[in-house]
Amino acid sequence: MSAATATALPTVARRSVLHAARATRRPMRVCANIEAPATGTTIAPELKSLEIMRKFSEQYAQRTGTYFCTDLSVTAVVIKGLAEHKDELGAPLCPCRHYDDKAAEAEQGFWNCPCVPMRERKECHCMLFLTPEDDFVGEAQTVSLDELVELTKDL
Repeated sequence: MSAATATALPTVARRSVLHAARATRRPMRVCANIEAPATGTTIAPELKSLEIMRKFSEQYAQRTGTYFCTDLSVTAVVIKGLAEHKDELGAPLCPCRHYDDKAAEAEQGFWNCPCVPMRERKECHCMLFLTPEDDFVGEAQTVSLDELVELTKDL
């Protein structure tokens, strides 16, 4: 349906059509194998989402040619925030923004990681995924679960 056709519909019908269109979009699934690679042991349940988001972040950085911040505590806080939102909302909503209604924002998907600005222009508001030209770019595309836990233990 074109935009002109949609705007010609009465408001109630237009909402139904637009809602149906949104409902058919498949949300991006963030999943990863949660076995610790070196030891083959299973990750503690309370760290499961953190490990999933850690692996997602590493894979996305490698796939897009982006890097983590030189200050890994920035990376750790963002990944922890994504993991908490994944647990609370069912989606990795950007933790660096203010939302009046987090659940509605997570459902809409615009700010779910990787957010639309990141996917379209490689602009990460959180400084999780930095391009080589960025002043704060580091050399790492990986971070260990132990580092994340250590860097966020006092939060």
